[in-house]
Amino acid sequence: MFQNTLNTTLLSATQAKSIESAQAIAQLAVQSAEQIAEINHDAVKEIVSAAQAKSVKLTQLKDPKAALELFDAESAKEVAAQVADYQNKVNKVLRKNSKEVTSLIESAIDDSQADLKKLVKDATAQAPAGSEAFVSAFNTAFDATLKSFEQIRATSNDAYANFEKSVETALNSFQGQAAPATKSRKQIAA
Repeated sequence: MFQNTLNTTLLSATQAKSIESAQAIAQLAVQSAEQIAEINHDAVKEIVSAAQAKSVKLTQLKDPKAALELFDAESAKEVAAQVADYQNKVNKVLRKNSKEVTSLIESAIDDSQADLKKLVKDATAQAPAGSEAFVSAFNTAFDATLKSFEQIRATSNDAYANFEKSVETALNSFQGQAAPATKSRKQIAA
């Protein structure tokens, strides 16, 4: 009966912690989406404002060559800088939330390990006399389980590190594509 009560109590506490962790991760996802939506909104406002200003200048021009001069290399550099700024803002949000999720996973792993250690301690303390061999085998299996937690921790850390590298690579790739666009605009104007 004690074991059933212990298992029920431990299971309930573990489920509550899992639900709490899931809610925290969901909240981080919502916050991240809100922050990125705000960044997108600000970027769109800037783009629309710049497009309107260029449109006004373009309608006032009479010489087609002057229109090409309106879209010079300096303008392209400004646009590339704005894109880079936008990417940096999004990257900052993603990195911050990635670190928070990693921290939540670390905490969940630590909590699970502590709960398991308590369960094993309580279970082995109640073992009847003469069951030392079974207790020893159980402790060996338990130690292997704890090692798997460390593997899970390492795997989750690697996954988030790879995610950050992928985002960084994608952003660098896009920024690398913006530079050739600036050069081709110079060639068109010449």
